[in-house]
Amino acid sequence: MWPDLPRNRRDPRVDDDAARRIAVRAQLLDGSATGVLDTVRRLGFLQLDPVATVAPPQHLVLFSRLGAFDTAELDRLLWEDRLLFEWHAFVWPIETLPLLRAVMRGNRRATRYSHQRWRREFLREHPAFRRYILRELERGGPMLSRELEDHVARRQGRDEHRWYGSRFTARMLETLESYGEVAVAGRRTGQRLWDLAERQWPATETVPLRDAQCALAEQRFRALGVRQERSEWRAHPDAEDGPVADRVTLLSPFDRLVHDRDRAEALFGFRYRLEMYVPAAKREYGYYVLPLLAGDRIAGRAEPRLDRRRNTLELLGAWGDTTRLDEALDELAAFLGATRD
Repeated sequence: MWPDLPRNRRDPRVDDDAARRIAVRAQLLDGSATGVLDTVRRLGFLQLDPVATVAPPQHLVLFSRLGAFDTAELDRLLWEDRLLFEWHAFVWPIETLPLLRAVMRGNRRATRYSHQRWRREFLREHPAFRRYILRELERGGPMLSRELEDHVARRQGRDEHRWYGSRFTARMLETLESYGEVAVAGRRTGQRLWDLAERQWPATETVPLRDAQCALAEQRFRALGVRQERSEWRAHPDAEDGPVADRVTLLSPFDRLVHDRDRAEALFGFRYRLEMYVPAAKREYGYYVLPLLAGDRIAGRAEPRLDRRRNTLELLGAWGDTTRLDEALDELAAFLGATRD
């Protein structure tokens, strides 16, 4: 998403063992995380996803670092204290807003990718619909998407979307969010509440796009700790090496330690794919399998599932070295307030 830092920057080379330690420590998976806000700031962002087979990914990522924590704290930081904000299916620290506003301005001009060209054409074809959405939000926001009328004629076939169907209101809202005109103002029964961005976000300085991209790339590199260049690991100048605490935890499929699947394989010798969209008969492991991190090694993987009707954490399968899996599952069940099956 962001460009890499300039290649002429001098980063120290480290061996595989040090790279693993640095990566785990940089991602606060060594037991050094101290609170929700500080953790999000150190990581740079949390990814959101509606699939919650065990728990929402933003909660799992924080749990892996903090252990059991009060999930209401994340909501308070988002919707009351406003020290975090939601944009583009991620949770960001508010101090990142000036950089992201530069990205939003860039999105309005971007035409490199098909979805960027589609957005521009969509707004060009439906200016009255855009004006209606902004006017209604100004009058009555925050509002749910379903509380806004869909003024775009439904055209079957090519306009059907795998997530939106033939309803265009959500597509308009997310286009305007990408451009920084509307913002998520909260949640109602899990659904996004939309409002004008100018009412939800504070005024900020203006940052040139290239400067913002470089700053975001620097933040990403610092949060990851190491990156691979020409088959060599290079550590961020601020990275710290040292022994990693002998703790065990399960990771979300969206955890940044494993999000880049090729990087995770090179770093840990662990090939990982999320098979949620793979037909059941073709899955190698399971629907929603979580990596098992023990110290600075990914020892194995497991497929837990929270049965919400019985409030029970089930184990559907486990692979690799699962010597300490029960310890990780006990901690996860305690965080969820569930019993073990």
